Amino acid sequence: MPVTVLLVDDEPLVRAGLRAVLEAQPDIEVVGEAADGAAVIPLVRQLRPDVVAMDVRMPLLDGIEATRAVLRTVDEPPKILVVTTFENDEYVYEALRAGADGFLLKRARPAEIVHAVRLVAEGESLLFPASVRQLATRYGDGDGGNRAARAVLERARLTEREAEVLRLMARGLSNAEIAARLVVGTETVKSHVSAVLAKLGARDRTQAVITAYESGFVAPG
Repeated sequence: MPVTVLLVDDEPLVRAGLRAVLEAQPDIEVVGEAADGAAVIPLVRQLRPDVVAMDVRMPLLDGIEATRAVLRTVDEPPKILVVTTFENDEYVYEALRAGADGFLLKRARPAEIVHAVRLVAEGESLLFPASVRQLATRYGDGDGGNRAARAVLERARLTEREAEVLRLMARGLSNAEIAARLVVGTETVKSHVSAVLAKLGARDRTQAVITAYESGFVAPG
């Protein structure tokens, strides 16, 4: 089955460009479009896309609030890929903290756009780990956020192996790469990743990695 995508951006040319790039792939299908985050929830419920590619800044409801709304109100929500003009943008980091699975630059090359959609849909790797580290360094050092993240990590009581897996996730390694590093099977790594996410109360590995950075468990630099 193809990866189905909903495009959400207030610029028609951006939506048209993304549609052209994605629909050129045999394994990706664009199932709908919207011009504002306010239209996302009814379209997600109607179309059930695998991935929502959503602009972070829109006039009525921005990508941050739309992400929160989708995750709060939709059963089995889609993966959310934030589309942005600037990589080191506080809006991007807030969208990731709100539950977005990754971000995509509007100036990205076609191959990078396709790779981002596939990677987010699979959910087995962290999209742009170096950029996530940079964002965590710049915007994730508030005292309140760090206290909350530390509390989450302390309550999680990760085993030694789970902690090791989380560190490797934060470096951007895929499940297969972690398996090779630890000399274990991929299914074993998947089990460890699932346990880490469950203990941290994280929706996906992006959220788990943000918690790891903000708690100080992994140094962002």
